[in-house]
Formats: sequence, C-alpha cells, structure tokens
Amino acid sequence: MRTIQFREAICEAMSEEMRHDESIYLMGEEVAEYNGAYKASKGMLAEFGEKRVIDTPIAELGFTGIAVGSAMNGNRPIVEYMTFNFCLVGIDQIINNAAKMRQMTGGQFNVPIVFRGPTASAGQLGATHSQALENWFANTPGLKVVVPSTPYDAKGLLKSAIRDNDPVIFMESEQMYGDKGEVPDGEYTIPLGVADVKREGTDVTIVSFGKIIKEAFIAADELAKEGISCEIIDLRTVRPMDKDAILKSVKKTNRLVILEEAWPFASISSEITYIVQEQAFDFLDAPIQRITTADTPAPYSPVLLKDWLPNAGDVVKAVKKVLYK
Repeated sequence: MRTIQFREAICEAMSEEMRHDESIYLMGEEVAEYNGAYKASKGMLAEFGEKRVIDTPIAELGFTGIAVGSAMNGNRPIVEYMTFNFCLVGIDQIINNAAKMRQMTGGQFNVPIVFRGPTASAGQLGATHSQALENWFANTPGLKVVVPSTPYDAKGLLKSAIRDNDPVIFMESEQMYGDKGEVPDGEYTIPLGVADVKREGTDVTIVSFGKIIKEAFIAADELAKEGISCEIIDLRTVRPMDKDAILKSVKKTNRLVILEEAWPFASISSEITYIVQEQAFDFLDAPIQRITTADTPAPYSPVLLKDWLPNAGDVVKAVKKVLYK
C-alpha cells in the first residue's frame, strides 16, 4: 500500500485506463496546460498529448455535446467540470441526450462517458458554487451516480466508471483533493452500486456518502465514549443504490440516521427513508432521522455557512434522539 492524495488517485485511474484504451480521452477547462484546476490531471498532457487531453473553452453546453456525440461514435470521453455547478449550462446534453440515447435508439448507441468534477460546498464560494446536485442526476433513469469519500474508493470506482458502457456522473469534492489515504500498487476496481461498511456497530446505523461522512466518524468517536456503537455505511454509489446493505444494517441495529450534504426536499436521504420504511418498517425501534443542509441557498458568511452545513454535533443529537437519550 502507498499513501497518496485523492487528486493523485483520480489521476492514476484516468491515466491507467487511457494507457489500456486509446479511445479514452479527457476534456475540460484547464485539464491540459494547467494540469487541472485541482491538479487532478497533472502530467497527463505530457504523457498522452493534446489530442487526448484537451483544454476546452468556457462552454459547457458545447463540449458536453461534443463528448456525447463522440461517445456515440465509439470513443470513451471523460468530461471534467471545474465544478458540477457549471455543468448546469450543459445539463440538457446530460439529461436529454446521454441518459436517454440508449433507450431511444433501441440499444443501437451506447454512451460510455464519465462526467466528473467537484460537488457540494467548498468553503466561502457563494450560493451558485456550493450546490450538491447528486439527487438531480440520481433522479434520471439512464445515469449512474458515484460519490466517493476516500482515495482508495475514488480510484477503484473511477476505473469502473470509465469501463462502464453507460454514462456515469462521478462527483468529487474540492475539499477532498488533498486528503491522503492508502491505495494499492496493483490493479484493482470497485464495482458500482456496492456500499461499504466503513465501521461496524450495533446500536444505530448511520448512512452517508462523500466528504460529509467525515462528520459521522467524528460523531461516532464521541458517542463511543458514552458506550454507543455506531455502524457507518458509505453508499459510494447513490444510483444504483445498495439497498440490501442498508436494510441488512438496519435490521441489525433497528435505528437509522442519514447524513447528507444537500437540501432536504426530495433528497437522497428522502429516498432511503422511503425504502427502509417500506421494506424494514417492523425492524425500526425509532423514527428515521435525516441530517441535511438548511433549506436555503448556501450563505457566504462564514458564521452562517457553519450553521448551514451538517456537522458532527448534529449527528450526535440525531443518534441520541433515535436512542431516546
């Protein structure tokens, strides 16, 4: 095992796959000459050249459409958005074309494409740069949605996403690119749609994904001092969702808290709540609790932003609520 940064894991995944398959290329703003806005493509231009690592204009609608058409003609593009907030300019190409082309052509065209970049808040970047849009894409049949939380998961999941014959939304975090973690030297992949039990526990299940899961670990450590055992499940992929992993854990702990860095209405946590109450209602010993951001645009003020985001204290309160403590 080596200890590398999240950004290095992303770069390794793309580079390894590009060495194996010449139909794979990377395109996006600043991915080439600048080595990526977050240095997640460092060295790739030098290795693969300007035909396979392509700097684009600030025109997401245009280069997203080019990538979709390219994928329909036998290539396997990776599209990097400087932030997923910017992909909204090109969301028509993702939702109306990439996601639907396979069905609309009766399977004559696959769209093997990865759309990747940062999601959710990254500090004081204002409301239009701080949105978590996972539920938007997860609501769309034809798209797979991946949100890793560690360098190990990021590399294994991205390699699987690149090899997938359908469009994959791969969402990272600006605040995780510098995170370090152990990653194997050799070849490995992680299948899409499989959650990971990051921490075994017996008293309550906490389900989360992406960078906000860190708050769950902080809370679990605090609660352990009081003799409360938390099981933490990292979804890793929100569509397809590993329902079985969630239900298995809830049937063991009988309590569920969901932590998500997104608005509450029609969120991923709302979907999980429905699934569990439908398929494991008799196993629940308390109402399900979900923790989300406040139901407002992200504030710029550091004081308000801190209050807007979920934190470990919120998790501790929710766990104690389901335990009636």
